[in-house]
Amino acid sequence: MIRTTQSRRRGESLPLVLRSLNHENRPALRIIPVGGVEEVGRNMTILEYGNDIIVVDMGLQFPEEDMPGIDYIIPNIEYLIPKKKNIRGIIITHAHYDHIGAIPHLMPMLGDSIPIYATDLACAIIARRQEDYKHYGSRLQLNEIKNDTKLTLGAFKIEFFGVSHNIPGSVGVIAETPGGIVVHTGDFKIDLKSDIAGRTEVEKIKALGKRNVLALLSDSTNARESGHQNSEHEIKLQLEDIIRDTKGRLIIGTFASLLGRLNQIIQLAEKYKRKVAIDGHSMKLNIEIAKKLGYMQFNEKTVIPIQEVENYRPEQVMILATGAQGEERASLMRMANREHRVLRIQPGDTVVFSSSVIPGNERTVQRLTDKLYREGAEVINKYMLDIHAGGHAKREDLKQMVEWIRPKFLAPIEGNHSFLKMHGKAAMEAGMKPEQILIADNGQVISCQGSVCTLTDERIPSSYVFVDGLGVGDIGEVVLRDREALASDGMFVIIAVIDSQTGKLRGSPDIISRGFVYLRENQELLKDVRKKIKDIIESSTTPNETLNPQYVRDNLRDRVGQYLFTKTQRRPMVLPVVVEV
Repeated sequence: MIRTTQSRRRGESLPLVLRSLNHENRPALRIIPVGGVEEVGRNMTILEYGNDIIVVDMGLQFPEEDMPGIDYIIPNIEYLIPKKKNIRGIIITHAHYDHIGAIPHLMPMLGDSIPIYATDLACAIIARRQEDYKHYGSRLQLNEIKNDTKLTLGAFKIEFFGVSHNIPGSVGVIAETPGGIVVHTGDFKIDLKSDIAGRTEVEKIKALGKRNVLALLSDSTNARESGHQNSEHEIKLQLEDIIRDTKGRLIIGTFASLLGRLNQIIQLAEKYKRKVAIDGHSMKLNIEIAKKLGYMQFNEKTVIPIQEVENYRPEQVMILATGAQGEERASLMRMANREHRVLRIQPGDTVVFSSSVIPGNERTVQRLTDKLYREGAEVINKYMLDIHAGGHAKREDLKQMVEWIRPKFLAPIEGNHSFLKMHGKAAMEAGMKPEQILIADNGQVISCQGSVCTLTDERIPSSYVFVDGLGVGDIGEVVLRDREALASDGMFVIIAVIDSQTGKLRGSPDIISRGFVYLRENQELLKDVRKKIKDIIESSTTPNETLNPQYVRDNLRDRVGQYLFTKTQRRPMVLPVVVEV
């Protein structure tokens, strides 16, 4: 006879010992961040229970400075490919590229039968982007969801809650499983003053505090910053002052995805009798989609073609432009460089940067700012006025989310490792204990069983997959190192013709230098290098042995490279070409 350790309450049907055994026989609930917990971007998380898998987000990451020629980076799905029949659905929290950008590249590998669930705006932007990748041959199964949608995907019962971000149609995800409830916030901020970029469903979030949530996966992008995030309402007041008081032409640079902000700006332009010209392909497309779905409301006559700007006096015109991050080929930089097909920066223009600076872009933004001032423009940025509200929760908002949901465990996501650590400290200020904070690396498995979640030593593949042009995953670390070497020190090509019978150099070797030294101005170095090449070849070959071209090439590469370094303190990529005659 098995005795219970306490009396049964609230409809308990099994003794505690049996219930404990029952928990042990259940499969573990596995939470696996594939990307987005060691960087900003490449967001993707796997939830796995038994033979059922759901994936939350499928984003890209923009390249870093040491990744020349790379368009962007996407998650590694090596773990998912053999299990693709177990994937019950892919859930998208919102339409930013760091959450949807990998879909055209990854879905062909997983198959076109897997359903994708997203809000109407996210579905529309995903579908429009997919048109640029028709050659990949994957037809997406897009399914529109709303905040009150409920789904059953295998063992997962899915619900949603609306969040404020900086693009409409953003949601958090509630995944109820036999192993416990997991809440994924997506990107969020708590904005109780404005619904311009999504409404924070506070009551629905607070109700989660009574549902015994096992694990909270929460946005850490702004965990470094103290206080509360600015409300879009406050930004609207600042922008209104600028639009009302600016006497000349007004150019506002921002992200193409900040559709709530763009809606505010166009409505303010209408109020103060300014026509709006939109410059930037992605911005035009996003505004068109958002207007069609009702997320943006303005008089169509307010927007004019860019070619008609010169038909109006400067105080009658506003230009919305991409390129606030200083991108070389974007609209603002082309205007500042006098390379734009229609527009030029003019004295008296006011340029407003209504977006945050992405970490790593500080120098390019400063360069753009300097160019704008040189052309006679005035520049207004966040250092002068609060003309941007970020879309991510600051520390006090993160603490508020923890206090509302009261999870047993917190797994910070979406940010560099230091951001996750700061998020964890904020959660401890909100009452959580250190052992309740699970800070994972990309690919590290969090295992939950019996209401306890732990970081395991198990890791799935999570290395970078590079997209270079149309190539996916065919650029590796070696190629990147070569590109970096070429970019920093150039290349030095040696073409040597060797007599296969004697092993002697025929004639003078040809030398080509690109990005290293200008040969016409370095004749003495060139003369010394040619003599060095001759000595290396003659010491590498003998008349009585068969010529070994690979041995000669290796010798030339190593010894010429070392010689050039001693002479110039630079190490170009040495490429020897040995021709036998």
